[in-house]
Amino acid sequence: MNIPMNVVFIGGGNMADALIGGLLKNGFAANQLRAVEVDGAARRRLSDKYRVECAAQARGTIRPGEVVVFAVKPQQMKEAARFSGLKDNANLVISIAAGITLASLSRWLGGHAKLVRAMPNMPALIGAGVTGLYALAGVSEAEKKQAATILGAVSATVWIPDETLMDAVTAVSGSGPAYVFWFIEQLANAGESLGLPMEISQKLALETVLGSAMLAAQSAESPAALRERVTSKGGTTEAALRVFDEAGLAEGIRRAIEAANERGAELGKLMGKE
Repeated sequence: MNIPMNVVFIGGGNMADALIGGLLKNGFAANQLRAVEVDGAARRRLSDKYRVECAAQARGTIRPGEVVVFAVKPQQMKEAARFSGLKDNANLVISIAAGITLASLSRWLGGHAKLVRAMPNMPALIGAGVTGLYALAGVSEAEKKQAATILGAVSATVWIPDETLMDAVTAVSGSGPAYVFWFIEQLANAGESLGLPMEISQKLALETVLGSAMLAAQSAESPAALRERVTSKGGTTEAALRVFDEAGLAEGIRRAIEAANERGAELGKLMGKE
């Protein structure tokens, strides 16, 4: 498969590793992918694992027309952008740094306008999960397809209509895996408290969440309709859901997501300061 796109990753951590592996599985050649990573051990690991070219610094190494993916931690983004050497809008730039607005990134890049902001989540490390994407007006439809191809190598993708909603994406799906892990943990702990051996209770909880998510993803019915199908009147499920209602669990989840959304906006403002 001949895919006419070259990609350079700034940062060689877990997400860059997952994206490179996903792109190679989806038909990219190793010589179409490069990475910039300051840590020597990380550079060697990527080079040995994928046979891709790795450099210690970005300045002077990024070629016009390459898609540049900033895969660094939010706290490192300002320095990485300013030392990238990018100029003249010669490259599509994708940022996967949580909380960093495109206005801040554009300023650090000297007014760059071809910018896409992406919010993948942890399941991308195994080729699952979902990524929210938002593009500035200066990004063409062809470039949006390039961004979707890159992030789509490891997850489903969805385009977000307004960048202000990216904090909500972070709150729901970016942080979402932690909520799911917490629920699995609580379900397993509850089973153990009823006398199940912990190993068995953990397997019951994990496989139940996994299977239910797969069923919901493949079903034409809504999650609410599926829940109603499991809930027999006067039965055990109804008794459990009644306790959830009495405890205000739905309201608690809504407030938790709102708190994550607000914190995301706060962090974006703090990290976007000069």
